Amino acid sequence: MKPLDRSEKQAIEYEQQQILQQLEDWLELPMLVLSFAWLGLFVVELTWGLTPLLDALSLVIWGVFVLEFMLRLALAPRKAAYLKTNWITAISLLLPALRMLRFARVLRVLRTTRAVRGLRLLRVMTRTNRSMRSLAGNFARRGFGYVVMTTAIITLVGAAGMYAFEQDAPGSPGFDSYSTALWWTAMLMTTMGSDYFPKTAEGRILCFLLALYAFAVFGYVTATLATFFIGQDADDDEAEIVGAKSIDALRTEIAALRTEIQSLRQEH
Repeated sequence: MKPLDRSEKQAIEYEQQQILQQLEDWLELPMLVLSFAWLGLFVVELTWGLTPLLDALSLVIWGVFVLEFMLRLALAPRKAAYLKTNWITAISLLLPALRMLRFARVLRVLRTTRAVRGLRLLRVMTRTNRSMRSLAGNFARRGFGYVVMTTAIITLVGAAGMYAFEQDAPGSPGFDSYSTALWWTAMLMTTMGSDYFPKTAEGRILCFLLALYAFAVFGYVTATLATFFIGQDADDDEAEIVGAKSIDALRTEIAALRTEIQSLRQEH
C-alpha cells in the first residue's frame, strides 16, 4: 500500500478537524445540560446521598460522556495533543469507573477514610472543571456573565465538598447541614471569611483553592464595576470622568499658548 504524502495527510487532518468541529457544535448545548445535571447529582451525592434511581441516572450520564469523549478522540487528527489538552476531562471520566470496581480486591487497600476523602476531593475538582469547560464553550466571550455563573457553580459544589469533608471532622463540630456549609463558602467567596477553620487536610486544600479563586474573581469584579461606572460617566455629558475637565483645561491652555507663539513670530 502506497504511503500518504504530506499534502494528503494534511488534507485528511483538515477534514477530521472540520468533522470534529461540527460534532462539537451539535453536542455543545446537550453536553452543557448533561454537565450541569451530572454536577447537580454529584452535589446531592456528597450531601444527602443518591437513591438507586439517581445513581443509575448518574451512571447513564457518565456513559454518555465516555462515548462522547471516545468519539472526539477518534475524530481528533492528533490524538496525543488532544489527550494532552483534555487530560482533566479524561480523569473525571475515569474516576467513576473506580466506584464501579469498589468491590474488587485490588481496591481494598484504598478503602480507608483518607483515601476516600482524597478521591472525593479529586472528583470535586475534575467534575467542576468538566462543567466549566462545557460552560465556556457556550460563551463566545468569557465576560462578566460567565464569571458570575462559574462563581455560583463553584460555590455550590465547593459547599458540598466542604460539608462532605468537615461534617465528621475529628475534634470539631464541623458543618451540621449543607446550608451551613453553603453560607460559609459564600462568605469565603466574598473574601469576608468566617470563624470556622477546616480541620481535615482535604477541607483545607479545598478551602485554599476556593480562597484563591475568590481572590482572583474579586479583583475582576472590582475592575468590571469600575469600568461600568466610568462608562456611565462617559455617557453623561454633565458628569466628569476622572481628570476629564483638567485635561480639557490643559488643552485650552496649550491652544492659547500656540496662538501667542504664532502672534510673536508674526510680529518679528
